[in-house]
Amino acid sequence: MNRTIIKIGLLPSVFFCLNGVYAQRTDSIKTSKIDEVVVTAYGVKKEKKALGYSFQDVKGQALVDAKETNVTNALVGKVAGLQVIKGGFGPASSSKINLRGFNSFKGDNQPLIVVDGVPLSNSLGSKPKQNDGYFNNDFWNPDLDMGNGLGDINADDIETISVLKGGAASALYGSRGGNGVILITTKTGKKRGGLGITYSTSLGFETIFMKPDMQKSFGLGLNGVANLPNSDNSSSWGPSIESSGKQRYDNLDNFFRTGINSQHTLSFQENLGEGTSLYTSANYLNDNSQIPNSRFERFNFMAKMNSTFGVNKRWTSEVKAQYISTKAQNRPSGGRGDGNYYANILLMPQDIDIRDYREGQTQNDVKSRWITPNGINPYWSAYNSLNADKKDRFLLNGYLKYQFNDWLSADVRLGTDFYALNADAKVWTGSSRRNAYATSEEKFYENNYIASITAKKENLFGKWGGSVSVYGQMMESRTKALYFSTQNLIIPNVFSVTNTSDLAGIANNEVDFWKKINSVFAAAEINYDGYWFINATARNDWSSTLAIENRSYFYPSISTSLVVTEMLNKLNGTTSKVLTFAKLRAAYAITGNSLNPYELYNTYKLAADPNGQAVLGRKKILYNSNLQAEKLKTFEVGADLKFFNRVSLDVSYFRNNATGQLIDLPMNPLSGYEAKKISSGGLRNSGIEVVLNTDVFKKDNFVWNVNANFSKLKSTIDKIDGEVLKYPLSGFDNVTFFAEVGRPFGAIYGTKFLRVEDSSSPYFGKLIVGENGLPQATAEQYYLGDQNPRALFGFTNSFSYKNFGLSFLIDGRIGGKFYSSTQSALQKVGLAADTAPGGRRDNFVLDAVVQQNGTYTSNTKEVTQQDYWAAVTAGNLGITEQNIYDATNIRLRNIQVSYSFPKSIFQKLALQSAKVSFTANNVWMIYSKAKGIDPESVFAINSNAVGFENLAFPTTRSYLFTVTLGF
Repeated sequence: MNRTIIKIGLLPSVFFCLNGVYAQRTDSIKTSKIDEVVVTAYGVKKEKKALGYSFQDVKGQALVDAKETNVTNALVGKVAGLQVIKGGFGPASSSKINLRGFNSFKGDNQPLIVVDGVPLSNSLGSKPKQNDGYFNNDFWNPDLDMGNGLGDINADDIETISVLKGGAASALYGSRGGNGVILITTKTGKKRGGLGITYSTSLGFETIFMKPDMQKSFGLGLNGVANLPNSDNSSSWGPSIESSGKQRYDNLDNFFRTGINSQHTLSFQENLGEGTSLYTSANYLNDNSQIPNSRFERFNFMAKMNSTFGVNKRWTSEVKAQYISTKAQNRPSGGRGDGNYYANILLMPQDIDIRDYREGQTQNDVKSRWITPNGINPYWSAYNSLNADKKDRFLLNGYLKYQFNDWLSADVRLGTDFYALNADAKVWTGSSRRNAYATSEEKFYENNYIASITAKKENLFGKWGGSVSVYGQMMESRTKALYFSTQNLIIPNVFSVTNTSDLAGIANNEVDFWKKINSVFAAAEINYDGYWFINATARNDWSSTLAIENRSYFYPSISTSLVVTEMLNKLNGTTSKVLTFAKLRAAYAITGNSLNPYELYNTYKLAADPNGQAVLGRKKILYNSNLQAEKLKTFEVGADLKFFNRVSLDVSYFRNNATGQLIDLPMNPLSGYEAKKISSGGLRNSGIEVVLNTDVFKKDNFVWNVNANFSKLKSTIDKIDGEVLKYPLSGFDNVTFFAEVGRPFGAIYGTKFLRVEDSSSPYFGKLIVGENGLPQATAEQYYLGDQNPRALFGFTNSFSYKNFGLSFLIDGRIGGKFYSSTQSALQKVGLAADTAPGGRRDNFVLDAVVQQNGTYTSNTKEVTQQDYWAAVTAGNLGITEQNIYDATNIRLRNIQVSYSFPKSIFQKLALQSAKVSFTANNVWMIYSKAKGIDPESVFAINSNAVGFENLAFPTTRSYLFTVTLGF
């Protein structure tokens, strides 16, 4: 028996010792698809085996099958190292993408979105209403979440999504690709049977997915006694509902309705003749949310034509026009203020039926009627505190290429992303809220002009081949907006910019962000005999937001890949029946980030005093014109393996080191500034990623496929600036999020229960209570955890038998913490499950000590549940430690069932194909310790403090039925 042992030098500790595995090249063994071509940066097509960095594709059909209103959410669990962070404000709210952790203290940390070679603005959350770029994430009254840009895209138009995670993958995009790149390739016309027309329609229903854990035994009142008439109290510290002879009501179910989602898509694709193809589509989405009087509509139209023409087909062109219109009606507001009526629903005593307060509250200009004299009825808010916005968006691009000969070509690409957004908000009279009006207009555009020349030739000398591309690019983006608001209307309920009583009641803001980046860059590749590849890129940007002497900055990258199996095959003619494909890869790159507009020079801003006189004021940030761009250095190694031509395994290790962070370091306000802009600080992210794909069983008409991914991340802050050890990311009362030296990004600080800290004391670790027997908070904030997941995973099983299909996705997050303001609010009013252990409210004695004259004595004071929780939730957020929760959660994210009708039944019909399917999202929370709060709910999604939840509307479960017909 022949036995072959091969040692690979790049892995000195690994031996392939396979008995009878290696056979001669003449054996008819099927090899893996090593020549698969993928789309990389700037639409360049490369063989996947030539890539020296991690690369993952998501097929468009997987996004369509997920049936998510926002296509961003369809990426959950499908890409290793990709985290989707969701806003909790209905179907039109934002979703944020984070790849391989947070790389910037102040930036949005999102990857660049590129659609058919044209960058797409993916701004999310609320809008900055001043030129300082700051967002209003106020704890009480934040601005509305206006959705994210990627949510405008229709999933049915997407062919593939390619995720470029490492710096070497995205380095060609310069400072814009520092956080990775999401490449979206839309569909092109293909030759199909019949007319080439496809129509699909879906109907969906949404209900509440999770509810907070709540006690079900006690109703309205205080100290176990029911309220007196006209009481202002709306707490649930009253008598037992059962003993009072009352009924318990589920007011969340009673208020929220079953949401209805409908969608229609009509597309046409065809090869119109030799070298020319056309794809057009129209899509309409109507999402009537489970939130009463809240609605989201989206219309998409796209036309795309590709053509090759001229002598010897040397010319190639592509033209695409995409129009998107979105309308949102009554987006829900967040925060703890009166604008967020969800608090009144959630905190309502359960012995009162909220439906009793609906009658007469759904018309404008009516008086709010509620449990308490000054309270605001949620029905009144839903129909009298109104907002609406409409966005018209155009994505246009043209591409023209000329092939001079078999090795030289040149091309030019023009693209624009433009939208106009109009919004207004009205608060009618009838409640304690002031009669108010706000309106705004925003226009945005980004133009890109890119030209390149490419030379590519195999067998340049011997077995060496190579290619080189040189690019030039001009980018210009501008956001121009006007905002007007007043709470001093002269004539009630006349909503007009002229109907205001005095200038002091007006907030007028104008925003004008204007930025240009000019660039030259190049990419080169050399390869040896088709199995060893070396790729390098170099890019130089000139940014308008930096001083002349600093505005030029340079980004290089280098990567290599070695296809071991092909090398062995070509060197000695051997192949393997076990290891059918093996590639080793490594990459290093430098990317970065420049300043936002108007963060360079210290200027004054113009305003008006209460008398209408013009005044000049300083901006709150002290700028420094000598600042340079941030730098992000990335390193990655990995291996792509395939076993038995059936099991694919992709393993990566990465390390990112961000330096020269552009941050606003807090200053003493007596200086006249709140902070100064500096370039300092360091942040390291490292981790591993594993992607597995295999057909577990494949025989005859039955296939069982498993696709799994796992990523592990470690984040560490190296430096802030000199003696400064903590940099605030965001803060809410006594809960603050920091970048702190020596800790992971997003360290959560807050108050703790006062305890005995002396380790030599016999009472070490016990609570220190007051003489009243109640717990106390520490005077200072302490580290309570961080917001980062330690690991993410997704596990998809797909089954197909003849014409039937079944798949389900289980995904999860392991580790990290978050603070729940919802739980704190429930505890304060006596509705949290913890306030009635076992359905009872017996008095109890805390296992604690009392401190007197420096000595400790055991606590013997009996307290009530109401007094205990009043102490724990004192202030806005109470003792922070109480409501810090583990964000670990595992859920059955998605189930899809489909049936495709046999083509034989359509032989004499115009109909070519028919498919019916059922999809369910957010099916089952398998594991969570958050007491009914969805860990995915985020308050200030446009900040980097994503571990804070603040009375977010309930997340939803959806069921959708789809019919797809082909003609």
